[in-house]
Amino acid sequence: MLSDPTEAVNITSHIQHIHGTYGHSALLSVQYRSSSSDKPVVKWQLKREKPITVVQSVGADIIGNLRADYKDRIQVFENGSLLISNLLLSDEGTYGVEVSITDDTFTGEKTINLTVDVPISKPRVSVPSSAVLELADNFTLSCFHDNGTKPLYTWLKGGKTLANDSRILLSPDHRVLTISKVTMTDDDVYICLVENPISSGRSTPFKLTVYRKQKDKYSL
Repeated sequence: MLSDPTEAVNITSHIQHIHGTYGHSALLSVQYRSSSSDKPVVKWQLKREKPITVVQSVGADIIGNLRADYKDRIQVFENGSLLISNLLLSDEGTYGVEVSITDDTFTGEKTINLTVDVPISKPRVSVPSSAVLELADNFTLSCFHDNGTKPLYTWLKGGKTLANDSRILLSPDHRVLTISKVTMTDDDVYICLVENPISSGRSTPFKLTVYRKQKDKYSL
């Protein structure tokens, strides 16, 4: 039989989402309150179609054996918080924690979302040529980087963000920039900016030179 609700475990957390870095640590920080002096029973699960039990503990003392993929990477603190070390991309997801004191006490629950990303390495711009002829050529700039997850690409021209228009075409992921019928106004400095939740990088500025088209000397 459950005890009076005033004896329920109350869990609080100042965070709802953590942006973790691959290979680093992430602290899923919670705190609990209870009228009991007994140590809490803590259970952390990674919510999947079939939930994965990450760890169970009494206070900070882990119960049983950890899964092989969590061995030597998990620590539970007295307040119920979970520390995951040497983060893997597979650690990303929604984590739920249950804290109870005895079988007769209401269980407190809390969820925290964890994303895991690889930092963006310095982007570089690939171009077929550094010079084009006014009105005669189309021009394509491509942005590359060796490392980094969930990249978001932005192109800057003279420090201002470029968007699709009648002559500017960005690929669906914005990684490739195509300028049609280049004009003298396109003669400028271009930079590729790549960002993800934990980092950002800028390419070395690229200077596009546009040559003015010569008029036919025989034209009137």
